[in-house]
Amino acid sequence: MTNMPSMVEMQKRLNEVTEEMLVLIRRYDLDADNPFDVIEVARRKIGDQKDYIRFLELSLEGRIYGEAAAALEKAEAEAAEASKQ
Repeated sequence: MTNMPSMVEMQKRLNEVTEEMLVLIRRYDLDADNPFDVIEVARRKIGDQKDYIRFLELSLEGRIYGEAAAALEKAEAEAAEASKQ
C-alpha cells in the first residue's frame, strides 16, 4: 500500500481534477439544478463516450481526494488537540 499523499499534494490534485471537470462542464453545458442530477444530466448531454467515462472518473477522483483531505484535516486537528493535553 502506498503512503497517504500530503494535504498539499491532495489540494494540487483536487485543483487539477476541478480544472479538467470544468472543461467538460463548459463543453457540454452541464447545468444540473440539483447535485443529485449531475450524473443524469451528464448522461443525457455528453455525446462522446470517452468524455462521459472521463467525467465519471473525475467525479470519483474528486470525491476520493475531497474525503481524504477532510480525513487528514480531522486527524491533524485531533493530533494537535491531543498534544495540547
